[in-house]
Amino acid sequence: MITQTITPVTHDLGQFEVRRVLPSRQRQMVGPFIFVDEFGPADLSGGDGMGVRPHPHINLATVTWLFEGAIDHRDSLGTFATIRPGQVNLMTAGRGIVHSERSPKGELATNPKMFGMQTWLALPDGKEEIDPAFEAVTDLPMVEDQCAKAWVIMGDLWGKSAPTTTHAETIYAEIVLAPTGALPIEANADERAVMLVGGEASVDGVALTPYELAVLAPGKEMTLSSANGGRAMLLGGEAFTTKRHVWWNFVSSDRERINQAKQDWREGRFPKVPGDEEEFIPLPEVPKTISNP
Repeated sequence: MITQTITPVTHDLGQFEVRRVLPSRQRQMVGPFIFVDEFGPADLSGGDGMGVRPHPHINLATVTWLFEGAIDHRDSLGTFATIRPGQVNLMTAGRGIVHSERSPKGELATNPKMFGMQTWLALPDGKEEIDPAFEAVTDLPMVEDQCAKAWVIMGDLWGKSAPTTTHAETIYAEIVLAPTGALPIEANADERAVMLVGGEASVDGVALTPYELAVLAPGKEMTLSSANGGRAMLLGGEAFTTKRHVWWNFVSSDRERINQAKQDWREGRFPKVPGDEEEFIPLPEVPKTISNP
């Protein structure tokens, strides 16, 4: 049973579109997921590609997952990693981190596609100010039968456990169904949601609308199926009992902590990103992402 559907807000970034379903006016979180963006599919040929300048985060972890394309990630820990399909990048901001995301310049001519997900996980009480960290994980378990396969990106699903770090109980998976394919959606998470990102699919016979977030009733096993083939993302985990505040790239249970982060970024107190030190995104007057201001 689908209890809620959330229609994305679409932002046109020129060469590709970004569709944001969380946070929304209807709902802030599903499990620890407090921000869910889907971007593309797009062809970046003939342009400069993705060029997200250095910007800060606090009290959250970012999760980047690609279906197509590549992104160069740099952060203030000195990390450099090229994100590709099949690799999950988890960047834990904790008490503060700065990163940039750019298309690999040498690949735009031969690998111009861009299609993927970026989500943020709120860090749980007691862990919001942990040390920043980064990991890129490629040895993800896959569940497969004749007409369905799924990659377990985070957490425990279908008897498999992803090696990706989780700070709170989290489930996250990509599911690809061939025609007539089906896969059970287990009931072992407080909150769950599904997003159709390609083709067609239904949950217990109820058709999913592309790019909408379908929030599922708790405590009930359901079946994701497709007559003609489709791709979907499953996400969720433990329900947070403490409210989180969101302002721009900052998430925290404490409004004053967000105000401090604003001041720190405005006054240049966050660390620089080695290899990408010349540019940065200024603190906005009115951010696109805001809740509980």
